[in-house]
Amino acid sequence: MIDRISERYGALLEALAALAGLMLFAMMAMICLDVLLRNTAWIPSMRGLEWSNDLSEAMLYLITLCAAPWLLRRGQHIRVDIVLRAIPKALAWYCEWIVDFLALACCLVMVFYGARMTYASFASGALSIKTLVTPEWWLLAPLPVAFLLLAIEVVFRMRRLAGSEHGPREDAVTAG
Repeated sequence: MIDRISERYGALLEALAALAGLMLFAMMAMICLDVLLRNTAWIPSMRGLEWSNDLSEAMLYLITLCAAPWLLRRGQHIRVDIVLRAIPKALAWYCEWIVDFLALACCLVMVFYGARMTYASFASGALSIKTLVTPEWWLLAPLPVAFLLLAIEVVFRMRRLAGSEHGPREDAVTAG
């Protein structure tokens, strides 16, 4: 049953990664259109998209939050494993556990404080005032959700580590 849940969870993360890819494409198209409109009189009444910087900033943030859990699942996150490859395998395996516990704790702290921050922003009616004026909580709300997804993935990683051979993980190996 856990394997089925993990499989469905993986499908959710793949959907979020696809969403991140779509946002990246949309951002690229928006920036290209902005540059085109600023440098040509293609549409005489428009000299660029004033709101494109605001939107591209938000999209970069959202792309990161959508893709991070998927990258962690695939073992394509940033990882420095040179020490793990140099120490005895059993010790490296225990180091993996320590890092997983620390990662889980950090993710849960981010969920807690991210949710508090989002609620406080919502309750106060805070606005983000740039070219676009939007409720601040709109951009804050995805943060605790993304870190909850990361925490869930860390738990799945711990489960996979528990059933693995003693030694460092083989995903994201930087040296052969």
